[in-house]
Amino acid sequence: MDGPRRRDGRTQDDSTVPRNRPRSDALLQLPLDAMRASAIVLDDDGAILAANDAALGMLGRSLGELVGQDFHDLLHRDDHGHTMPRTRCPLRKALLEGGTEHGESGRFVLGDGSLAPLSWFVTPCVLGTEAPGGLVLLYEPAKVELAKNDDVAPAPLTELERLALLAETTTRLTSTLDVDEALHRLVALTVPRLADWAVFDLLTERDEVTRTLVMEHKDGVLIEREDLQGPMPPVPDESPMPLSRALRGAASSLAGPSTYQGEPDSGIAVEQRRLFSATGMHSAIIAPVRGLRDVLGALTLGRSQRPDPFTAADLPLLEDLTRRTGLALDNARLYQRQRKVAETMQRHLLPQLPSVPGLEMTTRYVPAPHASSVGGDWYDAFALTPGAHALAIGDVVGHDLDAAAGMAQVRNMLRAFAWSQPSADPSAVVKQLDEAVMHIVEVPMVTMIFGRISRGDDGLWLLRWTNAGHPPPLLVTHDGQARFLDDAHGILLGTGADRPRPDTVTVLPPRATLLLYTDGLVESPHRSIDRGLDRLRRHAASLARRPLPRFCDALLHGVRPDDNDDDVAMLALRTPPRLRE
Repeated sequence: MDGPRRRDGRTQDDSTVPRNRPRSDALLQLPLDAMRASAIVLDDDGAILAANDAALGMLGRSLGELVGQDFHDLLHRDDHGHTMPRTRCPLRKALLEGGTEHGESGRFVLGDGSLAPLSWFVTPCVLGTEAPGGLVLLYEPAKVELAKNDDVAPAPLTELERLALLAETTTRLTSTLDVDEALHRLVALTVPRLADWAVFDLLTERDEVTRTLVMEHKDGVLIEREDLQGPMPPVPDESPMPLSRALRGAASSLAGPSTYQGEPDSGIAVEQRRLFSATGMHSAIIAPVRGLRDVLGALTLGRSQRPDPFTAADLPLLEDLTRRTGLALDNARLYQRQRKVAETMQRHLLPQLPSVPGLEMTTRYVPAPHASSVGGDWYDAFALTPGAHALAIGDVVGHDLDAAAGMAQVRNMLRAFAWSQPSADPSAVVKQLDEAVMHIVEVPMVTMIFGRISRGDDGLWLLRWTNAGHPPPLLVTHDGQARFLDDAHGILLGTGADRPRPDTVTVLPPRATLLLYTDGLVESPHRSIDRGLDRLRRHAASLARRPLPRFCDALLHGVRPDDNDDDVAMLALRTPPRLRE
């Protein structure tokens, strides 16, 4: 029987640390409490092994809250307080590559849920068992003393500084296709360099206004004011007020508290009065954000701490900034629309599951995170005869529309061949499909598993199947025993090699779970496939009694590598209990 499991599915025997306590040998090799700096020891996966008292005090957490948890997931956030993808975390990258790095930015979650800006330093270390690990030091960043004389205004930007700001804005905004990320990047470039506040009001495709982002610079930190964000009243057609004009695409303008002190002419004017009152802005500049064809929204930069007001001389710079912002948002929105269309197309290509009396069946499909949202991973299940159903899962090489189109062709031909000979061995159907792939379908190569499932005379379910170069099925019994079905393994489709394709029959025990999956669930560019398969086996065994939909969701969450840029398809079924049970 396997030992206790930790968060990544490994047992105590093959992990570098138990879940609930630090390794004593790690502490002996690294005298953490002798360090004045806040020090945390991680294993090579990023799990916390130990922490000294300085770290516990700085983070406001107990040792029990930290040990065994993933450092990145539990503590590390980006400059805006958001959880960052693991593939873009410089600290985690340095840990995986065994490098020494430091960072001056980032936020770390304290025990009370608040975020603290901390600098960090990570360097590799060797644990007591010669296993690789990392030492992370956390410390407060150097503080920049700001001038306290309110009568002294910050020097305006020189022409060279303006050009540098515009160039940096172009570079930063064009390197992301995420709307929210683009807005936060522009805020980081302009606050506090130009203002103390930044406010984005964006128009939806239905011309409804949302106050999408309000950011304040306070005590050296950018703070998102969610209390000031949310839906806005409609844009009035004739209002001369600055924000209303900007949202209609008129020229940029200056504003202040007095601008909105009179009788409000619209709901937007009421919200603007509230904004100036809540933020304490004494001067603001408002400019439209235009795309190639439409007005996308408006940007407001405001000053509350800086004593100098905006002037007309600041308008050209803000218009240049919003022009670049509009192009970036246009591109991001276009990408998101295309991604949504592609994902919708992919899901329509995947079939609805049949209802099989006595069997539970469920599927999952997750598109590649950084690809075009379509790919060659697929699954299928359909009736062959009144007492038999076909199961299939496969992967056409590629992550684009060509792969998706090839996948649809392969799947449809498989159905046609299987229906034309419903009693044929799965290997015979796959052999016929292989010949068609070579001569009809323009796809490079295909891996797949194809099988026929039916109930035997003894009431147990039988799977007769063949494997064409695909990761092996996983069978999990109700009592938590998991094993891969390594029989019936043949070569993939599309190679041109004429080799026999084996069949095998597997009896599925009562209340057992059969999982078919694609390699995106287990493969990682930084780990061997064997390690991924072992991780899947351990996780699946621990989830043996979960309801089938939760079983699949938990596997996706706990097993799929964060650094795998591949789509994932899963087909899982569960057999019923014996009638006498």
